[in-house]
Amino acid sequence: MLTLHKAKKQTTVGTPRIGLAVAGGGPVGAIYELGALRAVDEAIKGLRLHDVDVYVGVSAGAFIAASLANDITTADMCRIFTGHNHAEYLFEPEKLLKPAYREYIKRARQVPGVVTDSLLDIVKHPMHASIARLMGSLGQAIPSGIFDNEAINKFLMGVFESSHRSNRFTDLKKKLYIVAVDLDTGAAVRFGAKDHYNISISRAVQASAALPGMYPPVKIGDQYFVDGALRRTMHASVALDEGVDLLLGINPLVPYDSSSQGEDDTHIPIKKLIEGGLPLILSQTFRALIQSRMNVAFRKYRETHPETDLMLVEPNRGDEEIFFTNIFSFASRNALCDHAYRLTRMDLLNRADELDETLSRHGLSLDRELLQQKSRSLQDSLNAEWSGHSNVGRNLSRILDDLEWELDRLAG
Repeated sequence: MLTLHKAKKQTTVGTPRIGLAVAGGGPVGAIYELGALRAVDEAIKGLRLHDVDVYVGVSAGAFIAASLANDITTADMCRIFTGHNHAEYLFEPEKLLKPAYREYIKRARQVPGVVTDSLLDIVKHPMHASIARLMGSLGQAIPSGIFDNEAINKFLMGVFESSHRSNRFTDLKKKLYIVAVDLDTGAAVRFGAKDHYNISISRAVQASAALPGMYPPVKIGDQYFVDGALRRTMHASVALDEGVDLLLGINPLVPYDSSSQGEDDTHIPIKKLIEGGLPLILSQTFRALIQSRMNVAFRKYRETHPETDLMLVEPNRGDEEIFFTNIFSFASRNALCDHAYRLTRMDLLNRADELDETLSRHGLSLDRELLQQKSRSLQDSLNAEWSGHSNVGRNLSRILDDLEWELDRLAG
């Protein structure tokens, strides 16, 4: 589902500035975003998503934004996340389900003291004793997160500290902002801004993706941080405040709507949501809140930044493949990424005339011939982009691509 808000004022002078804002959505959302971004990347002539001016990432989207800002292409990221044979690295989402043993031990050590204090309180104030008050005291001993998200920091650290990349905000050629929320103040913090750039990018991503209840808050200095999506879904205003002329946004979380499906047996009826229990109910509720906030924010951006063209990519609300995918299966990951790739290509082609009118103002255009290849798959796209099996080969390929890009730009 493609949403386009055209700028009310045309003020672009010189080379247009382009921004990319990537929302969260967990492992499923990240895989959708990769497929969709790959489709956008190859379909828009003059655009390279690993070489735009400003990146903003939140939660799982921080993972993707940080990688793009570090010159990792959308094709390479698709290979990494889907377990492709020629992937430079292999990301295993199963590692995100490792129990947070340190947190368990830390809280377990507090149990004797908490129980003692609670019993003394009951003895001293028997008239005020209650189960609710006792449970409130014992709540201090409950772990702050179920799973350990240190795997995010370790994986990205290994990727960014290799080859020509960097794990430092100050070393990047582009502007990168990773948004998290300060647990003690509830304020959104922009890692990568001048007052928050002296930390590693990988640790900032870990903090931005620390969903409360699932993962413990991440300590950075003397502060603790949690998921950046708690304040806003995408934090696209961060890129808009940098004065971009075109903002590309991607949000994988929309509520599932089975009423848009047919009556045949191939679709999951709406009653399955309630039968799926608490996880599906919470997912649907969270998605509804996310999209509601997104719609409000984008309407606001049209007023606060009337000189910027806004393009938002989201899944269709009746897309059950995205809603019900098991992301921990390699087959499911590949299928979902390919599914997002194909649907996004279809959306781009259906809106080609309208998009070209907007893109042309920024020196961009749609590759209609490519989009009209209806049978083209994600695998076809990845095969079309050569990737060497060694760091030397990859670096040489990247240098040649950059040279070709600059020559085309100068010729134009």
